Amino acid sequence: MAVWFVFAVPIVIMFFALIMERVEARLRHASSSVQETDVEEFLEQARPDEVRALYGHGIGRALELFRLRRLGGRAAKLRGRRGRG
Repeated sequence: MAVWFVFAVPIVIMFFALIMERVEARLRHASSSVQETDVEEFLEQARPDEVRALYGHGIGRALELFRLRRLGGRAAKLRGRRGRG
């Protein structure tokens, strides 16, 4: 019985390590889409609806709303500049 235990434990540990390596690779890939500077800027300038999105849906959705708001403001500024010229 102990012989099976000696062979089974290392094999189980190797499979666990392989599975965890795949999980880590997926997490590394997912976290690479969110930059540290984006998070810092979000935390400094977020509106209440964006904070609710952070709480309810995670950082990805919250940053998406934040970026849309910022792009919308820039588009309005550009329209205003073009109208004057």
